[in-house]
Amino acid sequence: MHPDMIWFHKNISLSDLQQTLPSTLAAHLGMEWVEIGPDFLSMRMPVNDHTRQPYGLLHGGASCALAETVGSVASQLVIDPSKNRCVGMEINANHLKAVRDGWVTATAKPLHIGGKSHVWDIRITSDSGRLVCISRLTVAVV
Repeated sequence: MHPDMIWFHKNISLSDLQQTLPSTLAAHLGMEWVEIGPDFLSMRMPVNDHTRQPYGLLHGGASCALAETVGSVASQLVIDPSKNRCVGMEINANHLKAVRDGWVTATAKPLHIGGKSHVWDIRITSDSGRLVCISRLTVAVV
């Protein structure tokens, strides 16, 4: 176990996260879990007919859906789920580069973990490692 582990359940694994996907927007958009580290969570999404806008580029709303999914689940992993739930309050996204195909990967890292709110820095990159979108997600702990 890593000494800086932020997750409530210290032995959480990617296979544990698979149960969060069925029958959700994340599943419909083809999102997949990629990595869970001591203080970050990563998820990827294909750039395809489900996630492109009419001009053939990755839709900004799809990027926001990816960012909110990875950040919201990360928040839920930080808290005691028997006592609280986490819900998105605000999301901000700056779309920096266009992507036409392949996959994009979002990595969420905490900026603030408080008792009533969490703030996540989420960076979305392309297959080539180019920064596509920077997002900040604020989550309420209720």
